[in-house]
Amino acid sequence: MISLRYLYFDSNKLNSGIPSSLWSLEYILKINLSSNSLNGSRLSNIQNLKVLIYLDLSRNQLSGVIPTTIGGLKDLVTLSLAGNQFQGPILGSFSSLKSLESLDLSGNNLSGKIPKSLEALSHLQTLNMSHNRLEGEIPTNGPFKIFSAQSFFGNYALCGSSRLQVPPCKQYINKGSKKTALFVLKYIFPCIISTILIAMVIIFIVRRRNKRSTKNANQEVLVPLATWRRTSYLDIQRATNGFDECNLLGKGSFGSVYKATLSDGTNVAIKVFHLQLERAFKSFDSECEILRNVRHRNLIKIISTCCNIDFKALVLEFMPNGSLEKWLYSHNYFLDILERLNIMIDVGLALEYLHHGHSLAPVVHCDLKPSNVLLDENMVAHVSDFGISKLLGEGDGSMTQTMTMAKIGYMALEYGSNGIVSIKCDVYSYGVLLMETFTKKKPTNEMFTGKMNLRNWVSESLPDRLTEVVDTNLVREEQNFSAKLDCLLSIMYLALDCCMESPEQRICMTDAAAKLKKIREKFLDDGAATN
Repeated sequence: MISLRYLYFDSNKLNSGIPSSLWSLEYILKINLSSNSLNGSRLSNIQNLKVLIYLDLSRNQLSGVIPTTIGGLKDLVTLSLAGNQFQGPILGSFSSLKSLESLDLSGNNLSGKIPKSLEALSHLQTLNMSHNRLEGEIPTNGPFKIFSAQSFFGNYALCGSSRLQVPPCKQYINKGSKKTALFVLKYIFPCIISTILIAMVIIFIVRRRNKRSTKNANQEVLVPLATWRRTSYLDIQRATNGFDECNLLGKGSFGSVYKATLSDGTNVAIKVFHLQLERAFKSFDSECEILRNVRHRNLIKIISTCCNIDFKALVLEFMPNGSLEKWLYSHNYFLDILERLNIMIDVGLALEYLHHGHSLAPVVHCDLKPSNVLLDENMVAHVSDFGISKLLGEGDGSMTQTMTMAKIGYMALEYGSNGIVSIKCDVYSYGVLLMETFTKKKPTNEMFTGKMNLRNWVSESLPDRLTEVVDTNLVREEQNFSAKLDCLLSIMYLALDCCMESPEQRICMTDAAAKLKKIREKFLDDGAATN
């Protein structure tokens, strides 16, 4: 039942293990198997439930260690594993559950310390870790500031603040520990150092004797490592069948993209830069600089590069379902409301990561539009084309200036008029893209002249004339008509919040992505999604 959204088997007398086929329900939103007698520990493939927001396995007989793969449930809001027989440590991978609001691990045999990484769960509102065998200091920052003693009652040896009704943590070393430390420093530590020095001398002598053979061995190892990130011009020429026009996927301002098949049979997309254009050199460097430092499910990935004096190319993931532009404007292609929502949530999560979610300075994409949103075999969206992207520099890190212009219609006012680039420019473009996706009207449509643009057209039509602006194919069927209108109206208001004229008034991408997820959840709860 691959389209199943909700599964409630709670409060029955089920007494088997959880069937492995459950983890193939990749579109399911809520699962409740609580208050049964389920046993075993087969949860290792739980990360396949990509859009799961609610999981209750409480009051069963499940055992073993909680699998680290549970950290892959990025959209999970509620998780309860209470009243089972889980053992081992609380996972640090729980800190990846950024959307988590409720976590119940009570009544198990969990041991070890509470990971401080859980302080990063900024949306966590309720927590129950009582009646386990936890020890060590209770974290104090983030959501832990609001939790009471009931969250940690009945554990092995927790310590921390007096308000949590646990002993204070010892901040000193007792006499026995001091004596042990002195013994280690005086007798054991010198022996260890001596052993290490002797071993280093022996290794040095052996390496000198085998220098020639070692050198040859190193060459054999280093050759594949050196070529792993580089592909030759000849390889690319063969993969594209001599840059045959039949393999051409599209052309952009600075390059052409070809479908290609590598020698190992892997299908890829190869972006060849037009080096007769001076800006193409900077575009190649920009894409390499950005994409080598970012990793996210919804960003296109570089597989390899080819960089010669007169030829530069990127070898990228191949996206078999093409671009969002193709699905919006080509004949014989159609996306329903839920599919468009999922795509725009993917794009929002990619931008959230670029703006706030990695160790680099914020990245501004600068060129968000339907042709730069690519879809893989599962219709998961990947943001591509970082040719004019900006890595915000030092100082306040909030903005920079550029002479490179993006696509007209998607640019924020401050970008188009003064070349001022900030993460709020991407937010504006995202709002335009959101409106375009659900109205099927390009911001460059000939109907938009003078002061009339896509944003104003949508704004002036809400709420009473919504059906006049949205894609008529989305509301043609009368089934669940009011639920569809409610969903589309919420989307349009969110898009307008992204497109405010003043950058300071625009919503941030973290909030925009979170709101769009809630819109999707309500849409599904209303039963308006059809399969």
